Amino acid sequence: MLRVDNHARTRPMKTTLSAHGVRMSRLTGVRTIMRDIKQTLAAAPHEPWINLSAGNPVVLPALEAMWRRHAEALLAEGSFGAIVGRYGETEGYAPLIDALIRLFRRLYGWELWPENVLIAPGSQMLLFAAANCFCGYDAAGRLRRLALPASPDYTGYDGVCLSEEALLATIPGIEIRDRHTFKYRVDFERLRIDAATAMVLFSRPCNPSGNVLRDDEVQHLIATAARHDVPVFIDAAYGPPFPNLAFAEIEPVRGENVVYSMSLSKAGLPGERIGIAIGPSRYLDTLRAFLANATLHSARFGQALAARAIEAGDLLQVSAAAIAPYYRAQFERLRRVLAETMPPVEWYLHEYEGALFAWLWLKDLPVRDLALYEEIKKERVFVVPGSFFFPGIDDAWAHKHECLRISLTAHEDELAEAAAAIARAVARVYGGSAPAARRAAG
Repeated sequence: MLRVDNHARTRPMKTTLSAHGVRMSRLTGVRTIMRDIKQTLAAAPHEPWINLSAGNPVVLPALEAMWRRHAEALLAEGSFGAIVGRYGETEGYAPLIDALIRLFRRLYGWELWPENVLIAPGSQMLLFAAANCFCGYDAAGRLRRLALPASPDYTGYDGVCLSEEALLATIPGIEIRDRHTFKYRVDFERLRIDAATAMVLFSRPCNPSGNVLRDDEVQHLIATAARHDVPVFIDAAYGPPFPNLAFAEIEPVRGENVVYSMSLSKAGLPGERIGIAIGPSRYLDTLRAFLANATLHSARFGQALAARAIEAGDLLQVSAAAIAPYYRAQFERLRRVLAETMPPVEWYLHEYEGALFAWLWLKDLPVRDLALYEEIKKERVFVVPGSFFFPGIDDAWAHKHECLRISLTAHEDELAEAAAAIARAVARVYGGSAPAARRAAG
């Protein structure tokens, strides 16, 4: 049985921890699930499990071949020692920065300079640096808040602030699009961006829901934040120009108070930990100093690979030809099977506008999402309970406990099999039977 203790440390400690030490020694929700999965698999190593929880992207053949080709060319040039055998600059590998400047000038007409680009050891580290540079208690003892305007959002935001009380999330509006499709929207009547706000943060496309904030929502957020001189960080780990897992028509966003954050993880290099920030130097200079103190610089070999792939146009081409079509097909496969197998209850998938996941909402779910997770485990399937993706949202909101995140990274046949298994588990918790549910759906 999964146990979630948000106040437990990862291991017993005799040494007294600081307040920040206590905060950072706790696992966030999805890491709790990963630990439960590891323990479950260890206890039943020969059982056939289907894992729809993982955030690891699929190692697509075309993508791996591209990175392998550039790695072999890089090694053949004889520059390996000069790249990995030397410390680098905190702002990043100069050829990668130059390649990004040329790319954004060509694609979007942005006039950028090297001081407008910063490479970090992963986008999560980049956002952690930003949250703790701008948010928390200031020198006068006033609490400066991090505003999450579009919950649910990335579970990592739950641990992004060392001052836990600085996190302020907003319950979204919900639009029913059709019989089994819904979409979140920013509820501007509830949203608070004011003199106590230090930073606004959201992912676009969103992990977990795949939601893409509309252009008018984004511009409203930017304008509201600008009135209080507040930076807006857009986490585009799934967005354009790469891996461009956005199926709504969107482009990178620029503004005097906007930092556009990208990642190479979903473009095939998760192990290299490369995040990219593009924005005004007044923000990036602060983050550059933070990263210099904390990590020195990002890994240089992955940066060198990325510089080559961007300069050659290969990364854009593979993103469009291989990455996006794969996940679009996976979502359609999942939706089709759910439509065929789900019991006659009120269920919805979030409109698929991007990312690696499907987001299932079971309205009036008679048990909490953690209990449904356990029921689905009986089918030898792992998913992620949705409540872990609502950092800063009070448990009293029932919707928070009615959702599941379903990864689209399983093999095609396994994904279809798991979708039917989820439907069987849902039928049980609502009190129906799977055969009856299938007849009703059909």
